[in-house]
Amino acid sequence: MFANFDVSVIASSLPYLFGQGMVFTLTLTALAASGGIVFGTALAMMRLSGIPGVTHAAKIYVETMRSLPLVLVIFWFYFLVPYIGAWATGSATPIQVGAFASALVTFTLFEAAYFAEIMRAGIQSIPKGQTAAASALGMSYAQTMRLVVLPQALRNMLPLLLTQTIVLFQDTSLVYVLSLTDFMGAASKVAQRDGRLVEMYLFAALVYFAVCFTASWLVRRLQTRVAIIR
Repeated sequence: MFANFDVSVIASSLPYLFGQGMVFTLTLTALAASGGIVFGTALAMMRLSGIPGVTHAAKIYVETMRSLPLVLVIFWFYFLVPYIGAWATGSATPIQVGAFASALVTFTLFEAAYFAEIMRAGIQSIPKGQTAAASALGMSYAQTMRLVVLPQALRNMLPLLLTQTIVLFQDTSLVYVLSLTDFMGAASKVAQRDGRLVEMYLFAALVYFAVCFTASWLVRRLQTRVAIIR
């Protein structure tokens, strides 16, 4: 299998793999993680609000998303939402969403369910006495969350948030179903074009391993430092 292993095909494809594929992957990961954390934090606060309708709505959303395969959600959004939008607006033709917009919205909404559970645990880890003290000082619920609870929850949960972001980085390879060119998609295109499947898929696996292993090591170091601060 490795008798005719050709390293030159990898070297000649590096500008395309990293200049387009990896840039797309990192961009999608960063945008989806940022949006997911913001929306996930809102969902976590909704679940902890104590308001029956709001709490149950957030819980149903989180449990539903966590029960579905990500690739299925991608398909649903890309193929069904244009028709649902056309029905809602009364348009005769499906609304054009676009592959990248579909991927970004899908990953954001999907990952928000996981970030919500992480943030909910972080919020619940803050001692109740701090919330009571904030209330005694005359702070509203929004002020207490923004100034007292959320900053500490984010610090406590930062290693878990980054770990989930690493998982998101790996999951971005699923955008191949929308014919988008992420790093894995770029490697696959080169492999099919040059007939060098072994070289390209092995190189892609090594790159994913190197990135995820390094990021996981940094997260463990950060987790140790956060534990010391506590």
